[in-house]
This record gives sequence, structure tokens and C-alpha cells, in this order.
Amino acid sequence: MISRESLAGWYRNRYVWAAVILLTVSAVAVVLHRSAGVGVQPADLEGQLMARMRTTLERVDPGQHNHAGSNTQRAATAGAEKPPVICGVRVYGYEPAAAGTLADVRTVYGFHLCGVAEQKCPWDLAVKLAGPLIMDMSSDPPGIQVVEATAEVRFVDRLRQMFPPRYAEPALKEALAPQEMADLRRRYAAAAGI
Repeated sequence: MISRESLAGWYRNRYVWAAVILLTVSAVAVVLHRSAGVGVQPADLEGQLMARMRTTLERVDPGQHNHAGSNTQRAATAGAEKPPVICGVRVYGYEPAAAGTLADVRTVYGFHLCGVAEQKCPWDLAVKLAGPLIMDMSSDPPGIQVVEATAEVRFVDRLRQMFPPRYAEPALKEALAPQEMADLRRRYAAAAGI
């Protein structure tokens, strides 16, 4: 039989209570993780896609951004060392839309704004590359195709030709999110030594 003294001692034992609290917290954490696991993944995937787009665009030579008639030559010949390219991006969507991981994504539809960070050159005077783009994630490095007008096709029509309708409409109205723009300006200023 259990005496009152031994029962009271059990209740006062701090190790027992620590174990009870630890088990309770662990059980709650497991339940929350399982219930929220599916909902968290798309936001994480979009963040991964943004990071991959930004890294890809910043690593390639400005001429490889495939902007017809862009004035990237000025930045390329300004000094012996090529200045860094600093980019901000926005993801409008990706295909297949049901992709659950970065490895599953084949095509990303988004927007980019990049500045060539020449030393002491302020953002307002920097060579910039901007516009909606399609990134082919099935190749390494990813392929970049920028939406641009031609002599025969207006920009809006070209965008609608290249983008699926559900991504074309946001691309006509939205560029960088305010926080992404602020981060781009901050990173540009650091790279340009301003």
C-alpha cells in the first residue's frame, strides 16, 4: 500500500514534474507540427524559389539576363573587375502548380529588378535590368527568358503569350513587394560602397 508520505514525496519531486511538463510540451509540439505541416510548405517553397531566382540572376553576367538592347556594356567596361549584380525578385507562380519541393518545380514565373552595383554609383543612376521573366528550373544553371516587346508585338501581348493567364494578370499589376525593394536597395548600397 502507498502511504501518504510517499505519495506527498512523489508530488513534491521536481524531476517528476519536469518529466510531466516535458512530455506535455512534446505532445503538443507533435500535434501542432502534424496539423500545420501541409500549410507551411508552400510559403517555404516560395521562399526557396525566390532565393534560387535571386542567386541565379546575381551569378550570371548581365548580358545573360537576355534583355534585348539593354545597356549593360557600360558597366562591363567601366573597370577591370566586373561589378556585382544585385537583384530583387517576386514569384507569381510555378509549374507544376502542385509541386511540393524545389526539385519538383520545372518553371517559375516571376519578376526581377537588378542593378549593376558600380562603385560609388547611386541606385538612381545604376544600370538596371527589370521585367517579368520565366526561369526554366529543369536545367543547371536555370534558363532565363525575359518578357520583352518586339517590333511586331506589344509588351502586354507578349506577356500574355508567354505567361499562363493566372500569372499574367499579377505580372501586369505587381512588381517587387515593398520589403523586397527595401532589401534590394540596402544590398545594392552595400555592394556599391555607398
